[in-house]
Amino acid sequence: MGRFRQTSSDDSGEGGIDISPLIDCVFILLIFFIVTTTFVEETGVEVDKPQAASSVQLEKTSILIALTAKGEVVYGGHEIGFSGVRPLVKRLLQKEMVPVIIEADTAVQSGLLVRLIDEAKLAGAEKVSIAARKSKG
Repeated sequence: MGRFRQTSSDDSGEGGIDISPLIDCVFILLIFFIVTTTFVEETGVEVDKPQAASSVQLEKTSILIALTAKGEVVYGGHEIGFSGVRPLVKRLLQKEMVPVIIEADTAVQSGLLVRLIDEAKLAGAEKVSIAARKSKG
């Protein structure tokens, strides 16, 4: 009877912890956070925005276009000019209707700002806003 029983040195009575379910949970959480994160493409230039008491926080998904003090129109770190606004906004609005936010410098002439707003509206943007800093008062 005793001759059929074999003892192995590996079977010492200690059980190992199976971490594969933990790894599965971590990967599922990682995929969830990657999919649900929204990415906002910054303009790529520093603009001195004017202050406004009525400023509010806008949606995270939006088209950010900067108008610098020199009159340059910048999107995603590249100067696109006034002629590049309409095709850019039209292409981005094909995916979903999002607001266009213009970050205009305080030193910009109002005529350039109106021209930029007009280009965005002609591209089909329903909502065009101007970025401002919240006033401290």
